[in-house]
This record gives sequence, C-alpha cells and structure tokens, in this order.
Amino acid sequence: MNYLKKVLGLSLVLLVMVALAACGGSDDESDSAQGDKEQESETEVNTDELEIGKINWAENIAVTNMWKAILEDKGYNVTLTQLDMGFTMKALENGDLDASLEVWLPVQDANYLEEYQDTVNFSDATWFDNAKVGLIVPSYVEEVDSIEDLNEHKDMFDGEIVGFDPGAGTMEVTKQLIEDYDLDFELLPSTEPTMLTEIGESIKSEEPIVAPLWTPHWIFSEYDLKFLEDPQNVYGGVEKIHHATRTDFADDYPKVSEYFKNWKMDDEQIGDLINYVENAEEPLEGAKDWVNDNQDVVDEWLQIEE
Repeated sequence: MNYLKKVLGLSLVLLVMVALAACGGSDDESDSAQGDKEQESETEVNTDELEIGKINWAENIAVTNMWKAILEDKGYNVTLTQLDMGFTMKALENGDLDASLEVWLPVQDANYLEEYQDTVNFSDATWFDNAKVGLIVPSYVEEVDSIEDLNEHKDMFDGEIVGFDPGAGTMEVTKQLIEDYDLDFELLPSTEPTMLTEIGESIKSEEPIVAPLWTPHWIFSEYDLKFLEDPQNVYGGVEKIHHATRTDFADDYPKVSEYFKNWKMDDEQIGDLINYVENAEEPLEGAKDWVNDNQDVVDEWLQIEE
C-alpha cells in the first residue's frame, strides 16, 4: 500500500512537471511567435511590390532605374511600368500606380496639376531646380534666333515642328505656343527617341530642324543646339521637377516617401547619371554603377528621422 502511494505520488509530480513544462513551452512559443509577427510587421513593407511609372524620356529612364536600384538594395521589390503622362496620372488617381518621379512645374505639367490636384499627391519637394524647356534649332541655323522668326522661314522647316509623346505636358504647351504666336506650322507627334533621331540625322546633313526640347538632357552635350527666344514666355522660365504619388502612399511607405522628399540633383549629377544609363547594356546596370560611384550622395537622401 505504501509502495502504491509512492508510485502514485511520483506520477502526480511528473504530471505536474510535464504540465508546467508544457505551459512554459507555450509561453516561449507565444513569445517567439509574437516576436516573429513584430519582425514581420517591421519588414512587411519591404516585401510589398512598389510600382513606379516610367516615361520613355532619357532623364526619366535614368532616375526611375536609379530609384529601382536604390530601393531594391533596401529590400523593396520595384516594378517600373512604362506609361505616357496622361495614363500615369490616371493610374495614380486610381491607386494602380504608387509614384511618378517627373512632374514639371509651374508650366509644363500645369494641366495635370489642375486636373488631378485633389486626387493625386503632388509633392512640394523638388529634385531638380534648374530645368528649361523651349524650341531648339541647330546653332548653324543663323537665320532664326526667336520663335517670332519662324513664320518668315517656314519653307526652311517645311512648316513642321518635330515633336515627341502626344500626352506630354510640353507638347500641350507647344500647341498653345503655335496659337499664341500664330505660327503656320504643324506639330508632329512621335516619341522622344524618334525625335532625337530626326535631330541627329538633320545635323549630320546640316539641314534645319525645329523641335521642343528641355534640359537636363544628354543631347546638348552631343550636338550644338540653341533655344529660340520666347518673348511671350509661353514655355515659362525656370522649371522645377517634382514627384507625384497616390494619395495614401506616405501612409503605406513612410520611409520611401521621405527618401523622395530628400532627393536633390544638380546639372552635373543628372547629366552624369544619364550618361551611365545611356552607355550601359541595360539601364538598370548603368544606374547601379552610378549609385555605387555616388553612394555618399545617395546616403544623404536616405537619412531620415526614425
């Protein structure tokens, strides 16, 4: 009987110990699970897909690939989706796109700002503060120095202004310019690569050509071009380049939102980046090389208050 009591007592002790161990294990597992959840919460945004609009312009290809390189190095998954400016704004409004990195103000993209200012977030921050837009001709076209001279030399240009993407703000401004100056010219839409090819071919043949262009742009280091005077200031003076995002982007990606606001480039930096990208086999590889060679600049953009 005493022996049976001892066995039962020992069994009871063992059961209690097992129960306590199980409870302790449950707490440990709970703590571990909670820690995993907290860690997952901290990195959740990094596993989400960021979709950035890309426009087929030299500087836009350069900066979108640059940010893809920077953000993917920080752990984000970034997709670049090529759209024209009109579709870009609509996609931001619908929440189908996270960000667009190139909005020219106060003149070139003013129509988009007016239409979408209540449904798209246009950042007050600018990443380039010395942009210029206007009609250009090769410098050897000595007869034409001003937009006001064009009608007099209409036959020289076959009455055509060679343009690019029809949805671009600058194309809309150029249409307005034709009306304001009463130019007897037709604006021919195409794409930026096609327009640049036309400019290059004309210069090789030393023929006249007139087209809307902007700085920063690599083509000014390739060819000797001049902006025509714009007495009515239709194109405006100095343009600043902003970025735009869907309205709740800063709530979902607060760090990236701050990175974009910290982003600043000067003429030399954007020109250098464009050259890296243009001369690489793949734009992203060129952008990565530029980021590696300018890490101190990039690090300044990524410094945010936690």
